[in-house]
Order: sequence, then structure tokens, then C-alpha cells
Amino acid sequence: MENLIEATILTGPFEGEAVLIPRIPMIPTDLPFQFKRLQFPIRLAFAITINKAQGQSLEKCGIDLNTYCFSHGQLYVACSRVGKPDNLFICSENWTAKNVVYSQVLRS
Repeated sequence: MENLIEATILTGPFEGEAVLIPRIPMIPTDLPFQFKRLQFPIRLAFAITINKAQGQSLEKCGIDLNTYCFSHGQLYVACSRVGKPDNLFICSENWTAKNVVYSQVLRS
């Protein structure tokens, strides 16, 4: 809608609930003149695959492990993109992750 964003809460005690986010008036105070604009209170975010993240340095990183990593080592690559452990956020069902190892490779 033009003045509302309809969203679904993904985690926490209100998971699955639909919410409406309205545009709110923003009035900057650090300028020599005053003006008011209507703006949605949201923050820009980006999503990339683990393969595209290899070689990147990220300030903050969120990893969705509700679907498995498809090859051995991808979980390490995903977790090692951020410098501080406090800036790494992992979403996983039951706090578990499956580490995929192909036993055929280990036998040869």
C-alpha cells in the first residue's frame, strides 16, 4: 500500500503474526532549516548466497540454516565472513545445523 507496509514477524513470541508498518513523520534537527517528510521506519538490507559471500568481509551477518548447506565447508565460509562473533546472527530450527559430508570423497 502507499502508506502502509504489511509484514509478517519471523521470530520471537509473536512469530507468524501479521503487522502493519505505517509511514511516520521524520523531522531532522541537525539542519539550519526545518522540514518534515513521511518515511517508513525500516532499514535497508541485502541478501547474498554463501558462494557469493566467499572473499567478502561483512560488518554484520545473518545466516538462515533452516535449509541445509549443500556442501562441506559452506557453514564455515558463512560463519567466517564477519570479524566479531557478536555480529553473527544464525537462524536455525531447534538450534541445530547439519554439516554435509560426502563419505564417498573421504573413502578415496
